[in-house]
Amino acid sequence: MQFIDRTPVIVEAGDGGHGKSAFRREKFVPKGGPAGGDGGRGGDVIFVVDPNMNTLLDFRYHRKFKAKNGENGDIKNMYGHNAPACYVKVPAGTIVKDEATGEVLADLTENGQEAVIAKGGRGGRGNAKFATAANRAPTFAEFGEPGEKKRLILELKLLADVGLVGYPSVGKSSLVASVSAARPEIAEYHFTTITPVLGVVKTDYEKSFVMADIPGLIEGAADGVGLGHDFLRHIERTKLILHLVDASGCEGRDPVEDYHKINEELRKYSEKVAKRTQILVANKMDLPEAQENLPRLYKLANEEGIKLFPISAATHQGVKELISYVGTWLDNYVEEPEQEETVKVYDENKEDPEKVTISRNDAGDFIVHGQAIEKLVVMTNFNNDEAVRRFQYIWRIKGIDEKLREKGIKEGQTVRIGDMEFEYRE
Repeated sequence: MQFIDRTPVIVEAGDGGHGKSAFRREKFVPKGGPAGGDGGRGGDVIFVVDPNMNTLLDFRYHRKFKAKNGENGDIKNMYGHNAPACYVKVPAGTIVKDEATGEVLADLTENGQEAVIAKGGRGGRGNAKFATAANRAPTFAEFGEPGEKKRLILELKLLADVGLVGYPSVGKSSLVASVSAARPEIAEYHFTTITPVLGVVKTDYEKSFVMADIPGLIEGAADGVGLGHDFLRHIERTKLILHLVDASGCEGRDPVEDYHKINEELRKYSEKVAKRTQILVANKMDLPEAQENLPRLYKLANEEGIKLFPISAATHQGVKELISYVGTWLDNYVEEPEQEETVKVYDENKEDPEKVTISRNDAGDFIVHGQAIEKLVVMTNFNNDEAVRRFQYIWRIKGIDEKLREKGIKEGQTVRIGDMEFEYRE
């Protein structure tokens, strides 16, 4: 099974429909009032956990997701239809991050869980909404608000019950192959397994659990050496760690030393991971050298206060006893309540939308920033004189002229807001 655990994705929510500028045209109503309807809301992009998915492989071939736009408003105060949401299916354990900032937008762990990742734009208001006592027949309507566009990074942390850790070539892949239907590539060289392999293991009393063969760790993994961070990410959600060592030391390695080095990498990466319950598994007990190291490994297990299982994945010696113990341990496992940070999904209130700031670019132009004023620009029809006058009124109310003068603007200089630019006039 090919496994992809990190992939870029682009999402685009739908734009809001445009408002309509229209008037009542009825036989016996000579001066029909404004009757333009509002546009519909653009579709959101919503990520949802699908129990039938367990990898991010599908995103290798389909990386852009776009929701539909809302419908435009129409005559006789008819509203445009809201667009349906665009649902993107992801496996449980997917973390959604903003590519530019690295901010976690959603942490999706449970089947059916949903998160709105990109909000659709609201529909523009029709001219009926702008009628006032002073202006009973407005001729302008708003354009729809653009939907959010985001570049994302999806990360998948395996939701396995048991994680196997240890140096390369200690026999993790062989153990998974011997107890499950998973068939990882197995050979006598380092980093054979370069992607995690999931195996469903049945116990002798008809229960099952998921075991993940985490690719081999090396010194410096916590600092990102090799593929360290990618590998360590998968251990975070396992309930139990099986720490495999090569008891024979046939590659000139010392199993006791290896145990301490791997745990040091886990500690450096995360204290939470390092405190997870471990079982020491002494593999390759079918080799004569392994018997010589066994007393030292029992002593190590005693000192660390953990269980030791001598096994041979090749001959199945001790494997049944290990799996039976793991199954019983998982049956009795009680999840400790954790104080996790609440993940905010689509936080509209990160900054005051009414706040306006002004900066300069390399060409000396004045750039006006602000959520509300930038939305106003894209939703204003500048080909309509009434719409322009309304824009100028709001511009004055927000005190932007004063802010520009404070920044030293002169007659004729360029002001930019979003994609619009204009020449400053007193």
